[in-house]
Amino acid sequence: MGPESDDVVRFWERLGLPGIIDVHTHFMPERVLRKVWAYFDAAGPLTGLEWPITYRYEEERRLELLRSFGVRRFTSMVYPHKPGMASWLNGWAAGFAARTPDCLHTATLFPEEGVEVYVKEAVEAGARVFKAHLQVGAYDPNDPLLEPAWGLLAEAGIPVVTHCGSGPAPGAHTGPEPIGRLLARHPRLRLVVAHMGMPEYAEFLALAAAYPEVRLDTTMAFTDFSEGFSPFPAAERGRLADLGDRVLLGTDFPNIPYPYVHQLEALERLGLGDAWLRAVCHGNAAALFPADGS
Repeated sequence: MGPESDDVVRFWERLGLPGIIDVHTHFMPERVLRKVWAYFDAAGPLTGLEWPITYRYEEERRLELLRSFGVRRFTSMVYPHKPGMASWLNGWAAGFAARTPDCLHTATLFPEEGVEVYVKEAVEAGARVFKAHLQVGAYDPNDPLLEPAWGLLAEAGIPVVTHCGSGPAPGAHTGPEPIGRLLARHPRLRLVVAHMGMPEYAEFLALAAAYPEVRLDTTMAFTDFSEGFSPFPAAERGRLADLGDRVLLGTDFPNIPYPYVHQLEALERLGLGDAWLRAVCHGNAAALFPADGS
């Protein structure tokens, strides 16, 4: 597909990997995605930054690119911003996964009447991962309406990629405190903290240290773009190394303002070693999402 694909392939081939697994990519209904892009174009209040979309292509072209990079498995992170959207998005994502075998069947949720019903339906339909976006959805993860859904997901062992950090702009319910309360009630919940919890890196790393089922994804963290407004604290690099079995590659493709390979370069320049990179870019996600679905 071109020089950038070659660069990505060289990265994982040097590590002796069969490819990479990206747990934080966005595929969604086209009209929804166009609205997301328009929001970024307008530097909306949840970003407040100039944010050019690098991979503003049609769906098939985006799939071709990911595959040319050697991304063996990825996700279709969908998320609602109001009641009544989640069930519809779950239906779309189920269809997308059915026609896209290398995409992990993704689902989402929102605090509303009936949430436990459609979450149960998604789980029974084979959902492998959920997305919860506390910033965009502007909801408290401790909303009583969500309690049955969290219990179901914890019992099923299904990971929930959660935008719960306060970057790039704080939300009404972002930050470590609401998530800490959620985990105190559901310590077995497989919560994946998106964006490494940016900018509350230290606090979310501490939660991962306290709860063995908590993981973090690398989405946009450590890149030149994010380091410009939310640098990762050097003092936390040792804990980042120690938790290397709980860190997963995520990128936010296609909604990123730089080339895909830059996320990988940013991880490599942390200097945490090839074994750490192999785990983050493939091994940890392969264990969390086994190929047979078990």
